[in-house]
Amino acid sequence: MNSMENLEKQLTCPICLEMFTKPVVILPCQHNLCRKCANDVFQASNPYLPTRAGSLTSGGRFRCPSCRHEVVLDRHGVYGLQRNLLVENIIDMFKQESSSKPTPESIEETPMCDVHEDEKINIYCVTHSVPTCSMCKVFGAHKDCEVAPITSIYQTKKTELSDGIAMMVGNNDRMQGIISQLEEACRAIEENGRRQKTLVCEKFDHLYSVLEEKKREMSQKVTVEQQEKVNYIRGLTKKYGDHLEESCKIVEMGIQTMEEQEMAVFLQSTKDILKKISEASSTAHLDKIERGYENMDHYSVDFKEEGKALRTIDFIQDDEDEDDEDEDGEAGTEEGEGAQTTSGGDAVTDASVQPSAAPQMTSSSPSAAKSAA
Repeated sequence: MNSMENLEKQLTCPICLEMFTKPVVILPCQHNLCRKCANDVFQASNPYLPTRAGSLTSGGRFRCPSCRHEVVLDRHGVYGLQRNLLVENIIDMFKQESSSKPTPESIEETPMCDVHEDEKINIYCVTHSVPTCSMCKVFGAHKDCEVAPITSIYQTKKTELSDGIAMMVGNNDRMQGIISQLEEACRAIEENGRRQKTLVCEKFDHLYSVLEEKKREMSQKVTVEQQEKVNYIRGLTKKYGDHLEESCKIVEMGIQTMEEQEMAVFLQSTKDILKKISEASSTAHLDKIERGYENMDHYSVDFKEEGKALRTIDFIQDDEDEDDEDEDGEAGTEEGEGAQTTSGGDAVTDASVQPSAAPQMTSSSPSAAKSAA
């Protein structure tokens, strides 16, 4: 008896909780279902699947109620699954074996009425939705109620429960699908966030490189003029030094001539020395620099406007209400506006720096200094 009970459990459908009815279908996960139960689960899982003339026009999917494995069906639906003939034969043999054995005498476990203890519960009160006995209908509390045979109500409620289970299985399947979609959305958001952060960093790195290049270019301009002025001043210093050295030699010659006692010799040397003194006293042939020549303030910069533009950097906001013509018209305007960066474009405007309107030097080159002198 225990073996037969165990076998009967193995031959029980997990949906209707009854022994499998023909035909029995075998799922890809090797679990079995009644075809009717499998079809109920399939329709509950795919309520909006298009049908034509009572048959499916495309495939669908649902989850096995035993192992939750997802079953994908073709356009034939449940009717495209393979029948498990072995299980059907075992069920036939089990039923024949059960019918051939003498039924042992056993006490029926039919529940008894609480009011009439000797009466079995054999009818169903439709008004109060409770099972009761015949005496309650005739003399008891349900004499004015609508009743029905308990067997018919049993089949109705069993079918209703089976449909409810199938519907719940379908709802669970849809809920699992929603959970999977949400998890996939989370993964997509994380991946998109990492990609967009990488793009933003690349745009800022490009902006840094533009600023570095501009800094080197402007520094080079200052260095070139600095070196030009320094070289000119050093050359002028050398000229003045040579003139001073020559003047010192003439002074020494004059002192030596002053010590000469012979008047004729003195007069012969004086003419040449006085000529040299006259020439050495004149510095008209030497260049002079004007006041402020060493000033480099004309290379001053002001980044107030560029700083404001950098602080307004933000992501471009798409306006879905704008027409295509408006977008085309605004595209040209946006090209001339302040620097801005986006996650998907290269629209970074260089913060161009021009020397401010500081007082310009009077002579900015050696030739100009000579002309001024």
